[in-house]
Amino acid sequence: MSSPLLSLTRLKQLLLLLTLLSIRLTSYAAPAPTDSVDREQAYIDSVQARLHYQTGHIILPNALGYLDVPAGFRYLDAKQSAYVLTKLWENPDGESLGMLFPADRGPLDDNSWAFCIEYDPSGYVKDDDAADINYDDLLKQMQDDTEEGNAEREKAGYGRVMLIGWAAKPHYDAKLNVLHWAKELRFSGTSETTLNYNVRLLGRKGVLNLNAIGVMDQLPEIRRSIPTVIKSVEFAKGQQYVDFDPKLDEVAAYGIGGLVAGKVLAKVGAFALLAKFWKIIIAAVAAGWAGIRRFFGGKAADE
Repeated sequence: MSSPLLSLTRLKQLLLLLTLLSIRLTSYAAPAPTDSVDREQAYIDSVQARLHYQTGHIILPNALGYLDVPAGFRYLDAKQSAYVLTKLWENPDGESLGMLFPADRGPLDDNSWAFCIEYDPSGYVKDDDAADINYDDLLKQMQDDTEEGNAEREKAGYGRVMLIGWAAKPHYDAKLNVLHWAKELRFSGTSETTLNYNVRLLGRKGVLNLNAIGVMDQLPEIRRSIPTVIKSVEFAKGQQYVDFDPKLDEVAAYGIGGLVAGKVLAKVGAFALLAKFWKIIIAAVAAGWAGIRRFFGGKAADE
């Protein structure tokens, strides 16, 4: 029996073939795009038109906290974000509290990037180790852990990941109880490196994670947005870091170093897959049926 991940891939292949069949059947009734660029843009526009963004004051799921969408951004709710992460960006995990996109671009635009918002309820994270961490040593440990995890990722049908290094060294703001840093990653089969800019807001019972998913060229733009984005998010009253009650609340099994190392947070933000399957779909649509057969040809029937 095929795995759920491979079954999902087969479903996508079927949906794509049906879409192309529809294009062929309606080509006599409506003018077709004049070239592959028009076809690509038409596909992008049709997909992105289905997304419904929000601005203003957002109550995060489960009343964890609030997001006042900052100027220049727009918010996608958790359901639509799952669609973007799993269907459009081919992430293995689409669970989130939502996503923040720059207001002038969507998930299928070439220069797109976004903050994926998550919550880790693993307890109150003590910050007393923040000043003592050697982040160069920690990076080496993280690189070794990433390499060890590649076998499991390949077994699940995903490519290998290489942690190249810090794009921005970890920084902890003890006044705001906010930790942020950036990693440079490369995924197998790609020459472009991926940027994961991680922001962690510490709370009474867990951590709000805002993970910026982009490419290295976008580092300056993302870095400029960090102060504004940090100020736009807060825990609900009674759930903030200062509300911790040692008699009632659990303490997390890790500190600041553990947050950076990602020992517990190995979900979407840790290894966001930016292969963006939609580019392959667009290429196949532009090439027509011959291209489709070449792309899907040679795969075993039971994959």
